[in-house]
Amino acid sequence: MQRTIYSEDHDQFRQSVRDFLKRDVLPFVESHAEEKLIPREIWRAAGEAGILGLEIPEAYGGGEANDYRFNAVAAEELAAVNAALASSLGIHYDVVTPYVVDLASEEQKQRWLPAMASGECVSAIGMTEPSGGSDLANLKSTAVRDGSDWILNGSKTFITNGFTADVVVVAARTDPSQRSKGISLFLVDATLPGFERGRKLDKVGQPEADTAELFFDGVRLPADSLLGEPGMGFAEMMKRLPQERLGAAVSNIAHAKQILLETIEYAKERKAFGSSIGSFQHNKFLIAELVTKLEVAEAYVDAGVVQLSASTLTAVDAAKAKWWSAEVQNDILDHCVQLHGGYGFMREYRVARAWMDARVSKIWAGSNEIMKEIIGRDLAL
Repeated sequence: MQRTIYSEDHDQFRQSVRDFLKRDVLPFVESHAEEKLIPREIWRAAGEAGILGLEIPEAYGGGEANDYRFNAVAAEELAAVNAALASSLGIHYDVVTPYVVDLASEEQKQRWLPAMASGECVSAIGMTEPSGGSDLANLKSTAVRDGSDWILNGSKTFITNGFTADVVVVAARTDPSQRSKGISLFLVDATLPGFERGRKLDKVGQPEADTAELFFDGVRLPADSLLGEPGMGFAEMMKRLPQERLGAAVSNIAHAKQILLETIEYAKERKAFGSSIGSFQHNKFLIAELVTKLEVAEAYVDAGVVQLSASTLTAVDAAKAKWWSAEVQNDILDHCVQLHGGYGFMREYRVARAWMDARVSKIWAGSNEIMKEIIGRDLAL
Protein backbone atom coordinates (compact mmCIF):
# COMPACT_ATOMS: atom_id res chain seq x y z
CA MET A 1 0.00 0.00 0.00
CA GLN A 2 1.24 3.47 -0.90
CA ARG A 3 2.32 5.49 2.13
CA THR A 4 1.24 9.12 2.11
CA ILE A 5 2.43 10.65 5.38
CA TYR A 6 5.84 11.88 4.17
CA SER A 7 6.65 14.90 2.03
CA GLU A 8 9.61 15.73 -0.21
CA ASP A 9 11.39 17.29 2.79
CA HIS A 10 11.09 14.02 4.68
CA ASP A 11 12.35 12.09 1.66
CA GLN A 12 15.40 14.34 1.43
CA PHE A 13 16.14 13.83 5.10
CA ARG A 14 15.69 10.08 4.65
CA GLN A 15 18.37 10.12 1.96
CA SER A 16 20.76 12.01 4.24
CA VAL A 17 20.23 9.38 6.97
CA ARG A 18 20.88 6.63 4.43
CA ASP A 19 24.07 8.40 3.33
CA PHE A 20 25.22 8.52 6.96
CA LEU A 21 24.50 4.84 7.42
CA LYS A 22 26.22 3.83 4.19
CA ARG A 23 29.28 5.92 4.93
CA ASP A 24 29.72 5.65 8.71
CA VAL A 25 27.86 2.55 9.90
CA LEU A 26 27.50 -0.27 7.38
CA PRO A 27 31.26 -0.85 6.88
CA PHE A 28 31.70 -1.35 10.62
CA VAL A 29 28.57 -3.23 11.72
CA GLU A 30 30.43 -6.46 12.45
CA SER A 31 33.13 -4.78 14.53
CA HIS A 32 30.52 -2.88 16.56
CA ALA A 33 28.83 -6.16 17.43
CA GLU A 34 32.14 -7.77 18.40
CA GLU A 35 33.16 -4.78 20.54
CA LYS A 36 29.64 -4.52 22.02
CA LEU A 37 29.78 -0.77 21.59
CA ILE A 38 28.72 2.05 19.30
CA PRO A 39 31.90 4.17 19.04
CA ARG A 40 31.89 7.89 19.73
CA GLU A 41 32.75 8.64 16.12
CA ILE A 42 29.37 7.18 15.13
CA TRP A 43 27.62 9.52 17.55
CA ARG A 44 29.49 12.51 16.15
CA ALA A 45 28.70 11.46 12.58
CA ALA A 46 25.02 11.12 13.51
CA GLY A 47 25.18 14.61 14.95
CA GLU A 48 26.68 15.95 11.72
CA ALA A 49 23.88 14.25 9.79
CA GLY A 50 21.32 16.19 11.82
CA ILE A 51 19.79 13.13 13.46
CA LEU A 52 20.56 13.94 17.09
CA GLY A 53 19.28 17.51 17.05
CA LEU A 54 15.80 16.99 15.66
CA GLU A 55 14.13 17.93 18.96
CA ILE A 56 16.66 20.63 19.88
CA PRO A 57 16.04 24.34 19.14
CA GLU A 58 18.34 26.05 16.66
CA ALA A 59 19.56 28.36 19.43
CA TYR A 60 21.28 25.34 21.00
CA GLY A 61 22.68 23.88 17.80
CA GLY A 62 19.78 21.64 16.85
CA GLY A 63 17.57 21.36 13.80
CA GLU A 64 14.29 22.17 15.60
CA ALA A 65 12.24 20.10 13.17
CA ASN A 66 8.94 20.61 15.03
CA ASP A 67 7.62 17.63 13.10
CA TYR A 68 7.73 14.14 14.58
CA ARG A 69 7.75 12.62 11.10
CA PHE A 70 11.46 13.47 10.87
CA ASN A 71 12.05 11.46 14.05
CA ALA A 72 10.12 8.59 12.50
CA VAL A 73 12.16 8.72 9.29
CA ALA A 74 15.38 8.49 11.30
CA ALA A 75 14.01 5.60 13.37
CA GLU A 76 12.94 3.68 10.27
CA GLU A 77 16.29 3.99 8.54
CA LEU A 78 18.34 3.20 11.65
CA ALA A 79 16.23 0.14 12.50
CA ALA A 80 16.42 -1.20 8.95
CA VAL A 81 20.20 -1.34 9.28
CA ASN A 82 20.68 -2.16 12.95
CA ALA A 83 18.13 -2.44 15.76
CA ALA A 84 20.73 -1.66 18.41
CA LEU A 85 21.73 1.56 16.68
CA ALA A 86 18.08 2.59 16.47
CA SER A 87 17.53 1.97 20.18
CA SER A 88 20.72 3.69 21.37
CA LEU A 89 20.38 6.79 19.21
CA GLY A 90 16.60 6.81 19.66
CA ILE A 91 16.87 6.96 23.45
CA HIS A 92 19.13 9.99 23.01
CA TYR A 93 17.33 12.09 20.38
CA ASP A 94 13.74 10.87 20.73
CA VAL A 95 13.39 10.18 24.47
CA VAL A 96 15.91 12.08 26.60
CA THR A 97 16.20 15.27 24.57
CA PRO A 98 12.55 16.36 25.03
CA TYR A 99 12.99 16.22 28.82
CA VAL A 100 15.99 18.55 28.65
CA VAL A 101 14.39 20.91 26.12
CA ASP A 102 11.14 21.19 28.06
CA LEU A 103 12.27 21.05 31.68
CA ALA A 104 15.92 22.04 32.12
CA SER A 105 17.09 25.47 33.30
CA GLU A 106 18.59 27.85 30.76
CA GLU A 107 22.04 27.18 32.21
CA GLN A 108 21.57 23.42 31.85
CA LYS A 109 20.29 23.81 28.29
CA GLN A 110 23.34 25.86 27.36
CA ARG A 111 25.59 23.26 28.96
CA TRP A 112 24.12 20.08 27.52
CA LEU A 113 21.99 20.65 24.42
CA PRO A 114 24.69 21.76 21.95
CA ALA A 115 26.81 18.73 22.87
CA MET A 116 23.77 16.44 22.63
CA ALA A 117 23.00 17.77 19.15
CA SER A 118 26.58 17.29 17.95
CA GLY A 119 27.03 13.81 19.44
CA GLU A 120 29.80 14.94 21.79
CA CYS A 121 27.48 14.12 24.70
CA VAL A 122 25.65 10.80 24.99
CA SER A 123 22.53 10.68 27.15
CA ALA A 124 20.43 8.05 28.90
CA ILE A 125 17.29 7.89 31.04
CA GLY A 126 17.18 6.14 34.40
CA MET A 127 13.67 4.90 35.14
CA THR A 128 13.79 1.13 35.64
CA GLU A 129 15.00 -0.27 38.97
CA PRO A 130 15.98 -3.82 39.95
CA SER A 131 12.84 -4.32 42.05
CA GLY A 132 10.35 -2.32 40.01
CA GLY A 133 10.34 -3.23 36.32
CA SER A 134 7.42 -1.46 34.65
CA ASP A 135 6.04 -0.21 38.00
CA LEU A 136 7.43 3.31 37.72
CA ALA A 137 5.42 4.58 40.68
CA ASN A 138 7.25 2.21 43.02
CA LEU A 139 10.73 3.75 42.73
CA LYS A 140 13.16 3.16 45.59
CA SER A 141 15.90 5.62 44.57
CA THR A 142 15.75 8.74 46.71
CA ALA A 143 16.80 12.38 46.48
CA VAL A 144 16.86 14.33 49.74
CA ARG A 145 17.36 18.05 50.11
CA ASP A 146 20.59 19.25 51.73
CA GLY A 147 20.49 23.01 51.76
CA SER A 148 19.94 24.06 48.16
CA ASP A 149 21.39 20.76 46.86
CA TRP A 150 19.94 17.27 46.57
CA ILE A 151 21.59 14.02 47.71
CA LEU A 152 20.82 11.13 45.35
CA ASN A 153 20.99 7.47 46.42
CA GLY A 154 19.79 4.29 44.73
CA SER A 155 20.25 2.27 41.58
CA LYS A 156 18.86 1.70 38.09
CA THR A 157 19.12 -1.25 35.73
CA PHE A 158 18.65 -2.10 32.04
CA ILE A 159 19.74 1.43 31.12
CA THR A 160 20.40 1.83 27.40
CA ASN A 161 23.56 3.95 26.85
CA GLY A 162 24.20 3.55 30.57
CA PHE A 163 27.79 2.41 30.17
CA THR A 164 28.84 5.42 28.08
CA ALA A 165 26.35 8.18 28.94
CA ASP A 166 27.69 11.58 29.93
CA VAL A 167 24.38 12.74 31.36
CA VAL A 168 21.37 10.81 32.66
CA VAL A 169 17.80 11.87 33.38
CA VAL A 170 17.09 10.10 36.68
CA ALA A 171 13.74 9.53 38.38
CA ALA A 172 13.96 9.47 42.18
CA ARG A 173 11.61 9.67 45.15
CA THR A 174 11.69 13.06 46.84
CA ASP A 175 8.64 12.57 49.08
CA PRO A 176 8.43 9.14 50.77
CA SER A 177 4.88 9.88 51.99
CA GLN A 178 3.58 9.93 48.41
CA ARG A 179 3.55 7.29 45.66
CA SER A 180 3.41 8.69 42.14
CA LYS A 181 3.24 12.29 43.41
CA GLY A 182 6.43 11.80 45.39
CA ILE A 183 8.71 11.34 42.36
CA SER A 184 10.94 14.00 40.80
CA LEU A 185 13.33 14.09 37.85
CA PHE A 186 16.98 15.13 37.86
CA LEU A 187 19.59 15.80 35.20
CA VAL A 188 22.67 13.99 36.51
CA ASP A 189 26.22 14.62 35.32
CA ALA A 190 27.93 11.22 35.08
CA THR A 191 31.25 12.66 36.30
CA LEU A 192 29.88 13.60 39.73
CA PRO A 193 31.38 11.79 42.76
CA GLY A 194 29.22 8.85 43.82
CA PHE A 195 27.94 8.14 40.31
CA GLU A 196 29.04 4.60 39.45
CA ARG A 197 28.41 2.29 36.55
CA GLY A 198 27.97 -1.41 37.06
CA ARG A 199 28.82 -4.07 34.55
CA LYS A 200 27.86 -3.85 30.91
CA LEU A 201 24.94 -6.27 30.83
CA ASP A 202 25.25 -9.39 28.66
CA LYS A 203 22.07 -9.39 26.60
CA VAL A 204 20.57 -12.01 24.31
CA GLY A 205 20.52 -9.53 21.41
CA GLN A 206 21.54 -6.00 20.48
CA PRO A 207 25.12 -6.33 21.77
CA GLU A 208 26.14 -3.01 20.20
CA ALA A 209 23.76 -1.08 22.47
CA ASP A 210 25.58 -0.74 25.76
CA THR A 211 23.16 -1.50 28.57
CA ALA A 212 24.27 -1.11 32.17
CA GLU A 213 23.40 -0.86 35.83
CA LEU A 214 23.80 2.57 37.44
CA PHE A 215 24.49 3.26 41.11
CA PHE A 216 24.16 6.51 43.05
CA ASP A 217 25.98 6.68 46.37
CA GLY A 218 25.44 10.06 47.97
CA VAL A 219 25.63 11.96 44.68
CA ARG A 220 25.39 15.67 45.47
CA LEU A 221 23.29 17.39 42.84
CA PRO A 222 23.23 21.18 42.46
CA ALA A 223 19.82 22.79 42.81
CA ASP A 224 19.30 23.30 39.08
CA SER A 225 19.74 19.56 38.44
CA LEU A 226 16.03 19.29 39.19
CA LEU A 227 13.99 18.90 35.99
CA GLY A 228 10.58 20.49 36.32
CA GLU A 229 8.75 20.85 39.60
CA PRO A 230 9.34 18.62 42.66
CA GLY A 231 6.84 15.80 42.79
CA MET A 232 5.91 16.10 39.12
CA GLY A 233 8.35 13.50 37.80
CA PHE A 234 5.81 10.71 37.38
CA ALA A 235 3.41 13.01 35.54
CA GLU A 236 6.21 14.19 33.25
CA MET A 237 7.20 10.59 32.47
CA MET A 238 3.60 9.63 31.71
CA LYS A 239 3.30 12.67 29.46
CA ARG A 240 6.30 11.60 27.37
CA LEU A 241 5.91 7.82 27.35
CA PRO A 242 3.54 7.84 24.34
CA GLN A 243 6.35 9.29 22.19
CA GLU A 244 8.80 6.68 23.47
CA ARG A 245 6.32 3.90 22.78
CA LEU A 246 5.44 5.13 19.31
CA GLY A 247 9.15 5.47 18.53
CA ALA A 248 9.54 1.83 19.53
CA ALA A 249 6.64 0.87 17.28
CA VAL A 250 8.17 2.71 14.31
CA SER A 251 11.46 0.89 14.83
CA ASN A 252 9.75 -2.47 15.33
CA ILE A 253 7.93 -2.31 12.02
CA ALA A 254 10.88 -0.93 10.05
CA HIS A 255 13.16 -3.63 11.46
CA ALA A 256 10.77 -6.44 10.56
CA LYS A 257 10.06 -4.94 7.14
CA GLN A 258 13.69 -4.91 6.09
CA ILE A 259 14.36 -8.48 7.19
CA LEU A 260 11.16 -9.66 5.53
CA LEU A 261 12.23 -8.03 2.25
CA GLU A 262 15.60 -9.78 2.48
CA THR A 263 13.87 -13.07 3.27
CA ILE A 264 11.62 -12.74 0.22
CA GLU A 265 14.70 -12.38 -1.96
CA TYR A 266 16.24 -15.41 -0.23
CA ALA A 267 13.05 -17.40 -0.88
CA LYS A 268 13.27 -16.54 -4.59
CA GLU A 269 16.90 -17.64 -4.85
CA ARG A 270 17.05 -20.66 -2.52
CA LYS A 271 16.38 -23.91 -4.39
CA ALA A 272 14.93 -27.13 -3.05
CA PHE A 273 13.58 -30.09 -5.03
CA GLY A 274 14.39 -28.19 -8.22
CA SER A 275 12.35 -25.06 -7.45
CA SER A 276 12.71 -21.87 -5.43
CA ILE A 277 11.36 -22.36 -1.91
CA GLY A 278 9.19 -19.26 -2.35
CA SER A 279 7.24 -21.01 -5.12
CA PHE A 280 5.98 -23.73 -2.75
CA GLN A 281 2.35 -23.03 -1.92
CA HIS A 282 2.83 -23.07 1.85
CA ASN A 283 5.72 -20.61 1.73
CA LYS A 284 4.00 -18.44 -0.86
CA PHE A 285 0.86 -18.20 1.29
CA LEU A 286 2.90 -17.61 4.44
CA ILE A 287 4.87 -14.75 2.90
CA ALA A 288 1.63 -13.24 1.56
CA GLU A 289 0.24 -13.31 5.10
CA LEU A 290 3.39 -11.75 6.57
CA VAL A 291 3.51 -8.93 4.02
CA THR A 292 -0.17 -8.13 4.61
CA LYS A 293 0.19 -8.24 8.39
CA LEU A 294 3.19 -5.92 8.22
CA GLU A 295 1.51 -3.38 5.94
CA VAL A 296 -1.62 -3.27 8.09
CA ALA A 297 0.49 -2.70 11.21
CA GLU A 298 2.57 -0.09 9.38
CA ALA A 299 -0.60 1.81 8.43
CA TYR A 300 -1.68 1.95 12.09
CA VAL A 301 1.76 3.13 13.20
CA ASP A 302 1.82 5.73 10.41
CA ALA A 303 -1.51 7.06 11.72
CA GLY A 304 0.10 7.30 15.15
CA VAL A 305 3.03 9.27 13.69
CA VAL A 306 0.61 11.75 12.13
CA GLN A 307 -1.29 12.10 15.40
CA LEU A 308 1.88 12.60 17.44
CA SER A 309 3.02 15.24 14.96
CA ALA A 310 -0.30 17.00 15.60
CA SER A 311 -0.02 16.46 19.40
CA THR A 312 -3.21 14.36 19.41
CA LEU A 313 -1.82 10.86 20.05
CA THR A 314 -3.32 9.33 23.19
CA ALA A 315 -1.47 7.11 25.67
CA VAL A 316 -3.91 4.30 24.87
CA ASP A 317 -3.32 4.41 21.12
CA ALA A 318 0.44 4.57 21.72
CA ALA A 319 0.13 1.46 23.88
CA LYS A 320 -1.77 -0.31 21.10
CA ALA A 321 0.91 0.60 18.57
CA LYS A 322 3.72 -0.51 20.85
CA TRP A 323 2.40 -3.94 21.81
CA TRP A 324 0.97 -4.87 18.44
CA SER A 325 4.06 -3.80 16.50
CA ALA A 326 6.23 -5.88 18.83
CA GLU A 327 3.99 -8.92 18.31
CA VAL A 328 4.03 -8.47 14.53
CA GLN A 329 7.78 -7.91 14.48
CA ASN A 330 8.56 -11.03 16.47
CA ASP A 331 6.07 -13.18 14.56
CA ILE A 332 7.50 -12.09 11.20
CA LEU A 333 11.12 -12.59 12.25
CA ASP A 334 10.39 -16.03 13.67
CA HIS A 335 8.94 -17.06 10.32
CA CYS A 336 11.89 -15.48 8.50
CA VAL A 337 14.26 -17.66 10.54
CA GLN A 338 12.18 -20.72 9.64
CA LEU A 339 12.24 -19.85 5.95
CA HIS A 340 16.04 -19.68 6.08
CA GLY A 341 16.16 -23.21 7.50
CA GLY A 342 19.37 -24.15 9.30
CA TYR A 343 21.08 -21.00 8.04
CA GLY A 344 18.53 -18.95 9.93
CA PHE A 345 19.99 -20.25 13.19
CA MET A 346 23.51 -19.12 12.34
CA ARG A 347 24.69 -15.83 13.85
CA GLU A 348 26.54 -14.98 10.64
CA TYR A 349 23.16 -14.52 8.96
CA ARG A 350 21.43 -11.20 9.52
CA VAL A 351 18.08 -12.88 10.07
CA ALA A 352 19.39 -14.75 13.11
CA ARG A 353 20.78 -11.59 14.70
CA ALA A 354 17.58 -9.70 13.91
CA TRP A 355 15.52 -12.44 15.57
CA MET A 356 17.57 -12.10 18.75
CA ASP A 357 17.58 -8.31 18.60
CA ALA A 358 13.79 -8.14 18.36
CA ARG A 359 12.81 -10.17 21.40
CA VAL A 360 13.29 -7.29 23.84
CA SER A 361 10.69 -5.18 22.04
CA LYS A 362 7.94 -7.07 23.90
CA ILE A 363 9.52 -6.03 27.20
CA TRP A 364 10.98 -2.54 27.11
CA ALA A 365 9.13 0.80 27.05
CA GLY A 366 6.56 -0.98 29.21
CA SER A 367 5.97 -4.69 28.72
CA ASN A 368 3.25 -5.81 26.33
CA GLU A 369 1.24 -6.99 29.32
CA ILE A 370 1.32 -3.46 30.74
CA MET A 371 0.23 -2.09 27.36
CA LYS A 372 -2.80 -4.39 27.42
CA GLU A 373 -3.56 -3.27 30.97
CA ILE A 374 -3.59 0.36 29.80
CA ILE A 375 -5.92 -0.54 26.92
CA GLY A 376 -8.16 -2.62 29.17
CA ARG A 377 -8.53 0.15 31.73
CA ASP A 378 -9.57 2.53 28.97
CA LEU A 379 -12.35 0.07 28.14
CA ALA A 380 -13.51 0.26 31.80
CA LEU A 381 -12.67 -3.41 32.33
